[in-house]
Formats: sequence, structure tokens, C-alpha cells
Amino acid sequence: MHRLTPLSTDEVLEYVQAIPGLVPSEVRLSVREIGDGNMNYVFRVTGQGNSKITRIIVKQALPYMRSVGAAWPLTADRIRVEYETLKTHHQLCPGSVPRVLHYDDELSLIVMEDLSSHIVLRDGLISGKRFPSFASQIGVFLARTLFFTSSYALNATELEFNRIKFANPDMVKITSDFIFTFPFMNHEMNRYNPVLDLTVQRVWNNGRLHDEIAGLKRAFNHDAQALIHGDLHTGSIMVTGQDTKVIDPEFAFYGPMGFDIGLLFANLLLAFCAYSTRRDAADSKVYQAYLLRTIELTWLQFEAEFQRLWNEFASQNLGLCEDVLIRVLQDSLGFAGCEMIRRVIGTSHVTDLERVEDPGQRTNGEAIALHLGQHLILWRSTFRNILDFIETVRDCKKRDDS
Repeated sequence: MHRLTPLSTDEVLEYVQAIPGLVPSEVRLSVREIGDGNMNYVFRVTGQGNSKITRIIVKQALPYMRSVGAAWPLTADRIRVEYETLKTHHQLCPGSVPRVLHYDDELSLIVMEDLSSHIVLRDGLISGKRFPSFASQIGVFLARTLFFTSSYALNATELEFNRIKFANPDMVKITSDFIFTFPFMNHEMNRYNPVLDLTVQRVWNNGRLHDEIAGLKRAFNHDAQALIHGDLHTGSIMVTGQDTKVIDPEFAFYGPMGFDIGLLFANLLLAFCAYSTRRDAADSKVYQAYLLRTIELTWLQFEAEFQRLWNEFASQNLGLCEDVLIRVLQDSLGFAGCEMIRRVIGTSHVTDLERVEDPGQRTNGEAIALHLGQHLILWRSTFRNILDFIETVRDCKKRDDS
């Protein structure tokens, strides 16, 4: 039986102090609830003793959506999936995720390292910061976590075991509804800029677009290719100039390899669209070039590492790695298009665009995102390499500017 109420800060303090070997007894601790998401409760525990600073995070999942309450039931098993995914990702790509210090299935909580030295990637991009190690590190992370959990590295028995172990149906349904279903119909959960109503209506009434989205939705729900993070946007990554950490894999499950890559690309492109709205045109164009270069380098690093792993570990009868990578790229771009559209039309928007103060400029950025998103969905099968895609983004931007 999972707990139905969140821990109080006093209970968190008592709980942490009772974990053997976690915090020295002389350290005086304080606890603060810092969660700002829809799903879970997050506590930061800090303390100092004998010149040593203690910082840890306690994350608790309850059997409902935090922002709604018991009216929206949600399995607390998602915290188990997050725990298992963090363990797996650490094994496959050490240092790429926060260190797990303790897990409690009964209380549905994880104790993990605090990443106070890092910032959320989305916030860094909005501020115009650059992260020289990010593209190479996230590219390697994607290659290793996807390759080693797929049929290219696992036998049939291992693969089936993992698919069951990481089954996450409640979270998969949320993603399926909010990325592939609700934004493409007149649904009560949607919220969008009324100035874009005509454009939104065209999205809703585009039969060819809906056929393509149906195929992407089917792939998301049924192509159990590898263990994916399931929510890899720029708010689920924390960075410094030298380090990258992937956080919050509570949506993880066995799905299509291109989904994580697509969500990441989409959110980098949404940042690109937001910079289209800025008044400092020269500086914005330079930063847009940096964002596109980040996408390019991420893919090139992913591609190189995936190819290396294929050559070293894959069986000889799996076909050509180049064909697999082209398919992953095309899938990624289709998923990216869906994510871009849902972040404008659906219920969950991005601060990159929401923070644009001028209504006209924000509308322009949102319109670019909708146009580019549709293009990626409709024409994804024509892309054979990342440079074709980057050039298409530039062309779409030029047409929207003219």
C-alpha cells in the first residue's frame, strides 16, 4: 500500500536522518519543499558540520497528480520506473544522471544527489548561455542508453524481461494523449494564442497531417525498440559548462528510439523560434546559429557513437547501421514536429516562448513553431542526414521572415 499523503518537512528530516550512513550525526539539517511541477513532491535537504556541506534531494510520488489531487489518479509506480531507469542509465553511461542514494518502494520516494551546481538547460538557453560540452555528452548518452537497451545489444529473453520491467502504462497514456491526440483536435485541455486561431484550425483540419500523426502515435505506443527517457526536453536536463545530467525519467518505458531525440530537438527548436522574436536581431541570429549547431553536433555525436557500438557489439545479421540511423533520424523529426505543435496548441507550453513580452513577437515565434512542426511531420521521410534538416530549418525561417 503506497502512502496517500506527502511527507511533511519534519518527516523528511526524520527520514533522512534515519538512513544509515547517509548523513553524519553531527550535521544539522534543514528541509525545504521545492517542487514546482505537476507530478511530484521534491524536497531539498541541506546541512553543514565539520566543514562539510550536505545537499540531497528527496523526491516523492503519490498515487495522483500533485497539481490536481486525488481527482486525477496516477500510479505511484512511476517512481519505481524512475529509480530503475536512473540505475540503468548510470550503468550504461556513468555520470550522466544524478546518483541515487536511497530508494523506498513503500513510501514511493528516491533520495538522490542535489545538482545545485547545475542549472536547468532551458533556463540557460533563455539567458543566452553556451554549454560547450553539452552536445557531445548528450549525444553519447543517447547512443549508449538506446543501443544497449535495444535488440541490437540484448537477446530476445533479455528484451522481453526489460519491456515488462519498465512497463509504464499510465505515463505512456498521458504522453500519447497530450502529444499525439489532444493538440490535434478541439479539446478542452488545449490553450493557445487566439490570434493563431485560423492557423490552429488548419492544423485540426489537415487530413494528410492527421494521417502522419496517427502513424507516429502508433509507433510511440507499439514500437518497443529501447528504453527511452520519455520526457527528454530542455527542462529535464541540468548542465554546467563541463557537465550534463539527465533528470526526471518518470515517463520512461520501452518505446521508439527516435522519441527522446525528437523531444530534445523540438525544444531546442522552440528556443530557436523564441529567439526569432527578440529585438536584438544580430545577437539573436548568432545564438540561433549556436542552437542549430548544437542540434547538428548532438546528432553527429549520437551517430558516431551508435555506429561505434554497432561495429563492436551488434550481431552480423542486423542489416546496415546506416539504414537504422536514417530511420531513427526520420522518426526523430516526426516526433519533434508533434512536440513543437503541442507546445503551442496544447496544455503545456514552454517558457522560452511564454516569456516573450511583446504579444506580436510571441505570436510570430509561435507561428514559426507551428509551421516548422507541420513541415517536419509531413516531410520527415525526405531527410537523409542532419545537414538536410538544418538547411530546411533555415529555409523555413527565411520564408517566415519574408
